[in-house]
Amino acid sequence: MNNIKKTTIMSKDGVSYLIPFILITSCFALWGFANDITNPMVKAFSKIFRMSVTDGALVQVAFYGGYFAMAFPAAMFIRKYSYKAGVLLGLGLYALGAFLFFPAMLTGSYYPFLIAYFVLTCGLSFLETSSNPYILSMGTEETATRRLNLAQSFNPMGSLLGMYVAMNFIQNRLNPMDTVERSQLAAADFEAVRDSDLSVLIGPYLVIGIIVLLMLFLIRMVKMPKNADQSHEIDFFPTLKRIFRIKHYREGVIAQFFYVGAQIMCWTFIIQYGTRLFMADGMEEKAAEVLSQEYNIIAMIIFCCSRFICTFILRYLSPGLLLKVLAIVACLLTGGVIGFQNIWGMYCLVGVSACMSLMFPTIYGIALQGLGDDAKFGAAGLIMAILGGSVLPPLQASIIDQHTLLGMPAVNLSFILPLICFVVITIYGHRSYVRQKCK
Repeated sequence: MNNIKKTTIMSKDGVSYLIPFILITSCFALWGFANDITNPMVKAFSKIFRMSVTDGALVQVAFYGGYFAMAFPAAMFIRKYSYKAGVLLGLGLYALGAFLFFPAMLTGSYYPFLIAYFVLTCGLSFLETSSNPYILSMGTEETATRRLNLAQSFNPMGSLLGMYVAMNFIQNRLNPMDTVERSQLAAADFEAVRDSDLSVLIGPYLVIGIIVLLMLFLIRMVKMPKNADQSHEIDFFPTLKRIFRIKHYREGVIAQFFYVGAQIMCWTFIIQYGTRLFMADGMEEKAAEVLSQEYNIIAMIIFCCSRFICTFILRYLSPGLLLKVLAIVACLLTGGVIGFQNIWGMYCLVGVSACMSLMFPTIYGIALQGLGDDAKFGAAGLIMAILGGSVLPPLQASIIDQHTLLGMPAVNLSFILPLICFVVITIYGHRSYVRQKCK
């Protein structure tokens, strides 16, 4: 009986981590909500403030820039204190960033919203830097990747809720005037419409801020394990030098950078892709945006289901092999997104989400294998790699703003960037599989 306990996915040496696992896993849903209520805001802010797609993409720069800026400070904080302390501080900054949307609305300006997003994602950086390795530590190393995939399976549930809220409580309630009509408004009329739209936009963020505070108090009151918090010494540069010498970790950081970039590009610019496609068939801009967001929700449902399926498949296939196979399929589907100029392109773009479902937690789990207590700093490097979501989307936006390139719709051609990302992930999956097979 003791042997069974030792190999259970959420126990180690006969100690069960079920309740801590459930509480920390709920945080995965909370940052999934934040990520996917934000993606449609690129289009929303572009419309509200009459900006280009490139200017609207600054939302993603601020959002994922916060991850980058705070990852190693978060790792040092966690190293000195504990994973639980990192989770609590992350939730506090998350709530603060959400509440900053109210004063940002009062200014009537775009840039205070970027500050709010940055603060919010500083909290998410603490949260993810703490929660991912915390989940890995709640059991044996042999089951760590499966355990993280299971926890990450609840992330898209939060994402689905974020998309639903964005569509039904923000996009559908914004003034129906399209971009061209807004550009023709007099200054006073434009300000009235803008302020009305901003008051709609901030509502969901204030609500999630309250929910996050409640979660903070709940986790604060519950006793959490300290099994992976033995060392509190901060040997920053020696530790960095040591872990970046590890090949599978170093390559994992690179792969994660390109994966996050691909994910954010596919989920952010599905709105622009679908809007162009459906408007070409005679649909009005507002209706085309709503329909595109519906396809985005379908993509997330597929992503969610696929993650549970892939977590099950990991019982039979090595993580590296499954990562490689899914990345190859993603390359083929992205080629369809570029090449098709009809509904089949949208179907391919939706299908990419099924392939992406496994990638983040699997790259994460492979990269941290064998790092031990250094996983705290290793996790920070992988969270910093989320910078890919800040760097690559503006590049794609700048392509989309060209409208037409090489005789093709620029939005179609822009998906060559996610294609390159999936090629990089294919290479990492192959190298990981070969290394695992040689053990």
